Amino acid sequence: MMPSVQREQNRDVIEVDQQFYIRASSALADDRTRVLLNGDTFAIFDRSGDIQPVGFGQQGIFHNETRHLSRLEMRLLGFRPLLLSSTIREDNILFGIDLTNPDIQLDSGASLPRGTVHIYRAKFLTELVCYDQIVLNNFGDTAIDLELSFDFEADFADIFEVRGEKRKRRGDKRPAEIGRSSVTLIYDGLDHIRRTTRVECSLPACQARDGGITVPLHLEPHGEVSFNINIICEREGNDHARVVSYSDALQTMNHKRGNGPLADLDIHTSNEQFNSWIRRSRADLAMMITQTPHGLYPYAGVPWFSTVFGRDGIITALELLWLAPDVAKGVLSYLAATQATSHDAARDADPGKILHEMRKGEMARLGEVPFGRYYGTVDGTPLFVLLAAAYYERTADADFLREIWPNILAALEWIDVYGDSDGDGFVEYARQTDHGLVQQGWKDSNDSVFYSDGRLAVGPIALCEVQAYVYAAKNGIATAAADLGHKELAEKLRTQASDLRSKFHAMYWSDELGMFALALDGEKRQCGVRSSNAGQCLFSGIATDAQYRSISDGLLSPAFFSGWGVRTIVTGEQRYNPMSYHNGSMWPHDNALIALGALRRNDKDLALRITSGLLDLASEVMLHRLPELICGFGRRPGKGPTLYPVACSPQAWAAGSVFMLLQACLGLEIRASESRIYMHHSALPEKLQHVRIRNLKVGNASVDLSCERYADTVSVNILRRSGSVEIVAMR
Repeated sequence: MMPSVQREQNRDVIEVDQQFYIRASSALADDRTRVLLNGDTFAIFDRSGDIQPVGFGQQGIFHNETRHLSRLEMRLLGFRPLLLSSTIREDNILFGIDLTNPDIQLDSGASLPRGTVHIYRAKFLTELVCYDQIVLNNFGDTAIDLELSFDFEADFADIFEVRGEKRKRRGDKRPAEIGRSSVTLIYDGLDHIRRTTRVECSLPACQARDGGITVPLHLEPHGEVSFNINIICEREGNDHARVVSYSDALQTMNHKRGNGPLADLDIHTSNEQFNSWIRRSRADLAMMITQTPHGLYPYAGVPWFSTVFGRDGIITALELLWLAPDVAKGVLSYLAATQATSHDAARDADPGKILHEMRKGEMARLGEVPFGRYYGTVDGTPLFVLLAAAYYERTADADFLREIWPNILAALEWIDVYGDSDGDGFVEYARQTDHGLVQQGWKDSNDSVFYSDGRLAVGPIALCEVQAYVYAAKNGIATAAADLGHKELAEKLRTQASDLRSKFHAMYWSDELGMFALALDGEKRQCGVRSSNAGQCLFSGIATDAQYRSISDGLLSPAFFSGWGVRTIVTGEQRYNPMSYHNGSMWPHDNALIALGALRRNDKDLALRITSGLLDLASEVMLHRLPELICGFGRRPGKGPTLYPVACSPQAWAAGSVFMLLQACLGLEIRASESRIYMHHSALPEKLQHVRIRNLKVGNASVDLSCERYADTVSVNILRRSGSVEIVAMR
């Protein structure tokens, strides 16, 4: 049994950490919602295009992490229209809904049979406006007088309130301002910012009232009528919406998405399900990659994480690096600009540390949650250096690297000084106040680091994959340092990396587990748990060949591999729970990083099995959109995946996983300074006979490649080459 003192300590940790837990009263997975996103505005609708305060209560129109509309219900003569179908356009811009009337007895005594009137709604978002065009067609032989009503509310809830946080007090909702054809809802926040939501109708005959707008309509036989409902979200002092016509706004949106950072991405395969997965991932990333003052940045996920996250942005940029290096440049620029420069315990900040999370809502501004600008992540800083090194190898952009070189040096100092506070050569974490995150690796739920008997580990915690990140970061940035003339620093970094590798093998390897232990605790004892964290060590090169084979075999065993992908921990561990967030679930991005370990190896089984599993998952889920995670139940014949109830969907690093998986299978590595594309022992899953990649850019050159699968090998053919670029096949 667990000692009573330890039980009390664990209970206290859980209670503190629960304040940022996303509470679930019903499942997101069952709500079948539709999502639109544009910059700092996103919307979650039901399938009819309405916003219903039901289920988990996550529906609404959100701007800067405040819910500007919490209810929107369209009624036809007092009845809810019947849903025929609805879908988001493949490019994620337009949400189209087909509806019709139910059987209705009119005031005149006549009846309106169901299916007489067709209603089409087409919705999209700009940065501050939700446009909703409603088109009605009368397929009957007689004229009809109808009335559409729109009832709405705005609770102006902070995103953390929607997640389940309780506030001691809130700001004031002011009386609505009623115009001739508009209603403005007003909230004065405790942060002294006024937030407003204006709902307006384009028809002069509409009637605005407190809490709604009524639209009287006359439809001739076989006639059509259309109008628009616009919902404008504004924040005093920051946002000033410019409302243009529906068609002009839609044209602008189409142009914006059509010229984004992934516009030139062109990958086509012999498998249409794989193609659908790629198209959906590309569209989701195009939607989530946001233009910031510092460049492009992929927001993490909808609904809970639609903002800047350091770790998420870096990993998404790594997933896209071989195809779209501009995303990595934007991420590096943003994180360099927001890098901590001083100690701040409340924000878990130290000089040189890289941002974990940026929030803009009322609760963050007031300090009710610590995430306004929060640095409680142990891996963001080494991953920042790792991404900088990888970006330099991919682009040879020495000028940009010189711009952020002071930030890289500050990050390296954080790794050696503040990250390794006890000087043992490993980077560990412990939060500085009771308000920060207890666990600060990517598995940041409170119970994610534990001993083999299930007890929660006592920190400071040194996670295995974090040491691997540091190893890869120092080795990689050493090459850049040498190229930039910092020869002594380059040599120092290589020596540090070599020393770290030796210490890591001695302290983390477990013959009993057949892999690296999950972590070391505050006494440098192993947390002897078989976890996917060990798999994330592989791409860094820190493992020996024998260790790689042992870890790979373990990860592909039935206890680890669910059939859809690698679980976060193996089924036999004490805290294994396939329905937990981190202790037995399956995450696509985690699997992509594990697969990347096969990049330069001739044994591609790990990458091929993971890619095949996630392809099958993408074929089963709605819209071919990989969610943030799924439950870790084993795959069963005739049964689809078990969805996690509050997973974000879309999620940036889940969407980016397909591109890293393809890179790992093909062994594709770009070294711009050499003008070469290396293909290390290329392989493809059985379901992919061929892959065509067009317009792959290396500096000023570009190339089209065709990869054809045979029984034991893959041929790589150059279809087109422009400029000086060489393909080197490593066999």
